[in-house]
Amino acid sequence: MKIIVCCAFLALMLLPRDAACADETVKVIPDVVYGHKFGMALTFDVFQPEKPNGAGVLFMVSGGWYSRWTEPQNMLGRFNPLLEEGFTVFCVRHGSSPKFKIPEVVEDVRRSVRFIRLHAQEYGVNPNRLGVWGGSAGGHLSLMLGTTSDQGNPDAKDPILKNTDQVAAVAAYYPPTDIREFVDENSTYYHRFPALQFEADLSDDFSPLLHVTPDDAPTLLIHGDQDKLVPISHSNNIMKQFEKQKVPAELIVIKDAAHGFKGEDQNRASQAVVNWFKKYLLSP
Repeated sequence: MKIIVCCAFLALMLLPRDAACADETVKVIPDVVYGHKFGMALTFDVFQPEKPNGAGVLFMVSGGWYSRWTEPQNMLGRFNPLLEEGFTVFCVRHGSSPKFKIPEVVEDVRRSVRFIRLHAQEYGVNPNRLGVWGGSAGGHLSLMLGTTSDQGNPDAKDPILKNTDQVAAVAAYYPPTDIREFVDENSTYYHRFPALQFEADLSDDFSPLLHVTPDDAPTLLIHGDQDKLVPISHSNNIMKQFEKQKVPAELIVIKDAAHGFKGEDQNRASQAVVNWFKKYLLSP
């Protein structure tokens, strides 16, 4: 895929291409700053297809609530199925573990949604057609946005905070949905993932399972039945709540898959995500 890269010090760089591959061109805007903390920038990359469909998908870059930076070009393979359907993709990074814990991480991703909504016109997306997607910790953050959004603070001095962080659709791979046991000091998760080392009495606030209500975003869950790190019970349990509250939701169980999909399992999951966002972000 041919790429156009834009940044503050480089207006445009066109890689060689011919007319035959013009419809494959993707414009990449790296390192957009959506906030600051402790003197550091919070950033996301934007991937814009040549023929955008007007909807945007935020991808949560998070594993163990650690947000790793990589060259935007390295993410194209993951995003191609969405880009080929015209979705604009926002690759969102948050303040990382071990410095930052889950409460602070969730505030970061909330801010990213608010920022993108405020600047939606600049990115060619409809602010009411934003979806969110992630795996593992990124799935947890996606579900937090889907189940605990707010309308923003109209009295905030920061114009970004006046915007809602509500999303219109969610897709989550093997997400932790109940972290109450994880924040216990006797839990192996607590010691393995420093982002869980915060006040245990706040764990209810960051367990999506406990916040499902009828107005939640339509949610797609994809989980392997052999996942030992985040057991499939996490998706089964929240799926029951979605059904109880009549939230449009679907759980795809991938037989014999563990934590992380490969090969045909990955292709199947990726296509399911594309179909979900086409259904809920492109429909009138």
